[in-house]
Amino acid sequence: MALSRLNYNSLNVTPTASKGIGFDSGADDLSTDFAGGAMTLIKEQTASSSATISFVDGTSDVVLDSTYPIYLFKYINVHPATDSANFTFNMSADTGSNYNVTKTTTFFRLYHAEDDSATDFAYDTSNDLAQSTAFQRLLESAGNDADQSCSGLLQLFDPSSTTFVKHFISNNNGSLAADYSINNYTAGYGNTTSAVDAVQFKFSSGNIDSGTFKLYGIKDS
Repeated sequence: MALSRLNYNSLNVTPTASKGIGFDSGADDLSTDFAGGAMTLIKEQTASSSATISFVDGTSDVVLDSTYPIYLFKYINVHPATDSANFTFNMSADTGSNYNVTKTTTFFRLYHAEDDSATDFAYDTSNDLAQSTAFQRLLESAGNDADQSCSGLLQLFDPSSTTFVKHFISNNNGSLAADYSINNYTAGYGNTTSAVDAVQFKFSSGNIDSGTFKLYGIKDS
């Protein structure tokens, strides 16, 4: 059997992004960021000396219900008012009346000093939770110098389920008060079969001086 000559000009080799956590590649109202799943910007909030930033289902155009199976939060250049404050989050099962969902989590970190004097890659038991209602740390010891901030992602799976616990995954990078680049990974679950209908972000002390927070919904593939 004779082989046909391949016409390379006819091939489409444009890569397709896989579904998962990632920054969008274009305008926020486009739904092409995740292959097989439409990604829709639901709500954007800008912090300005804010004690907390909350996303509550049914409030201020926020959707956090069975409309989407996956919700993605992005926080960009979040700047603490207080030096060495920890950036944290919690969930609510009563439309934001209480942010106290019981959680079991894992936490590990990587850091590198600006002057190359120190590095680390380790599991950090001081930042995980075991059946605790406390706010979970997403990034530790954020610096409040004028050029310091933290940014990251939090993905929450099927928060409206009344059958399963509520899994989440988070990846964050920031500037430590001690002039380190630090990357924190947090994952775990809210140990409740009640629907989670609100999420709140705050620093362990002081206000959120500035920063942009975005909530997206991701459709099934």
